[in-house]
Amino acid sequence: MSNRNYNIFFNTHTISGIVISVVLYVIFFAGSFSFFKEDIAAWERGKSTTVNNKIQLNFDQALKVLDSSYELHGRKISFFNPQNEHSTAISLEASKETLASKKGKESQYLILNNSTYKTTTYEESYNLGEFIYRLHFLAQIPYPYGYYLAGFIALFFLFAIVTGVLLHWKKIISNFYVFRPKEKLKIWWTDAHTSLGILGLPFQFVYAVTGAFFMIKLVIVAPSVQFLYQGDQNKLYKELGYYSDDYPFEYKTLTKTFSINEIVTTTKKNWDDFNITRVEIQNYGDTNMQVIVKGETQYDKKFTGIGEVVFNVSTGKSVIKKNPLDKTSYLDGVKNILYRIHFGDYGGYGLKIISFVLGILSCVVIISGVMIWLVARDKKNMPEKKRRFNEGVVHIYLAICISMLPVTALSFIVAKIWFPLGQNNTYAVYFISWLLLSIFFILKKNNQFTNQFCLLSGSILGFLIPITNGIKTGNWFWISYTNHQFQSFFIDVFWIVLSTITLYASYKLYTKQQN
Repeated sequence: MSNRNYNIFFNTHTISGIVISVVLYVIFFAGSFSFFKEDIAAWERGKSTTVNNKIQLNFDQALKVLDSSYELHGRKISFFNPQNEHSTAISLEASKETLASKKGKESQYLILNNSTYKTTTYEESYNLGEFIYRLHFLAQIPYPYGYYLAGFIALFFLFAIVTGVLLHWKKIISNFYVFRPKEKLKIWWTDAHTSLGILGLPFQFVYAVTGAFFMIKLVIVAPSVQFLYQGDQNKLYKELGYYSDDYPFEYKTLTKTFSINEIVTTTKKNWDDFNITRVEIQNYGDTNMQVIVKGETQYDKKFTGIGEVVFNVSTGKSVIKKNPLDKTSYLDGVKNILYRIHFGDYGGYGLKIISFVLGILSCVVIISGVMIWLVARDKKNMPEKKRRFNEGVVHIYLAICISMLPVTALSFIVAKIWFPLGQNNTYAVYFISWLLLSIFFILKKNNQFTNQFCLLSGSILGFLIPITNGIKTGNWFWISYTNHQFQSFFIDVFWIVLSTITLYASYKLYTKQQN
């Protein structure tokens, strides 16, 4: 590689990495915990559940209860996103009936308990697992700015990965085995950055690509929306398979009796090992009422087997839109594979734990890259003003990033003590403590202190998480294991293991400082 190309790639890699480092760290740190989103929610509730992607619900009874409270006639009703076997998310769009009451014309997003049929709003059912999951794509920032920011960060991260590989290509194998902890600080950080970066390269590449796809796909294809679809985004989304076809409302009341349960059961009988993941009802109670049942085969049978059946309730006829046994279309295959490899929900706890470790290693890669940038500029011939500025930048970066560990651990404790904490209180606990701790470290201006304090406090708070759970509920981790409440057991043990590792890291930092 010529010196000119090397300098171009080096500068591109450095600048793109520094610009996105803080937000990228937040995304990877929160994203790593997001692999255990449902486990965190179950631990917070004190009830273990079986996480799966199929809806287990008596639809007829649920619709009867919903109709008494929300006037379903003329609405588009969607059952989807089952978090576990105990609940189902429901979207109620405004009724198309012109004579509908004010209540009927109000859209609703609800969480339904599959046993009691009690509904709660999204805000009421908010939990820490949901908060951390949404933090990893910056959803707390008003839509769509948070989504777009996360997407463009992923895109710039992809540039950083590609340029980093090009820089180290000739020595990519030999550098992987080099680690010199007794050398100068710059060499130590460089070895850590290179070795861990190479180790997590496939993982980071996948998440850079999929993250950009999920968050800014509409921005990327914006020119085609304008020229091919005359600016109609909904038409594009229908072409991509995100929206179902719309069926006109006929303003005539349906007199025929029907059972959504029978329709769903009939669909399941079409194919073996087929799980229902979404049920959509259009024009509820109208003569042109359509029931769209979607699902997919189990992953161990076929990784991308997507099925869809449309039922016309008046005529009793059905049309198979997608057969999971047929060859999967290119579009469905790409979308499904991107979702599966991003969420890591097809390989059990083994895959989730590996993904968590790789996510945390990616955080270390980000921090080591920032430290390389600082050490490389800490030279005697550099003006004092610039050196102070560089140090100030890194103080801010580390304060924001490293403080996420104790803040997250503290949030677990508070969420357990004051369950249910709710959306607003979750925001307050996490963001206020994060802000105060970050300001404290920024004013302290001591990177060594920041690292050691966060690791030590994160360890102490982490050990307190299973203790808090045990005192609050009596469900100590050995009891939850005996009672087969694996999710509660897993989160408690997870924090014990993580806190042990961070405590050891804190001890090593302390001994190194003393020497």
